[in-house]
Amino acid sequence: MKTILAARLGLVMAAAALLAACGSRPDAPPSDEREVSLSGPVVEQRWNLLLVGTDERLSLPESAWFRIGEDGRVTGSDGCNEMNGRVRLGENQRIEFSELATTRRACPQGEDAARVTGMLETAYRYLIDHDRLVFFGPDQRVLGGWRKAN
Repeated sequence: MKTILAARLGLVMAAAALLAACGSRPDAPPSDEREVSLSGPVVEQRWNLLLVGTDERLSLPESAWFRIGEDGRVTGSDGCNEMNGRVRLGENQRIEFSELATTRRACPQGEDAARVTGMLETAYRYLIDHDRLVFFGPDQRVLGGWRKAN
């Protein structure tokens, strides 16, 4: 009798293991690694820095700019260093930059360049008005503006 119960228990355990294996998908990527496809007016467009805050123009060695690709990657320059990272777009013009990294060239306007990167890292929402893109922080404060490149 014990042998029959042990055999049945073993059979039930094997069936449970088989069902669990069928239910899992080891070849499926984790949810944060799925292929991203972005679209919209901010994607695949080069944006050049216009203002920091509502009225401050920065004097940088080169023009600060960024571009968001359909794959969710962002590339550009903070006016001194090259930068790249990731971006997520959400409902109600929600935007979130992450994993931003820059090169580390010495630059006399390094603090201003860091402000450009900081603007992107802090951006929470955006608004597009004709050829202008404005970023707002989580507190609805204007972080800065960008202009669509020709």
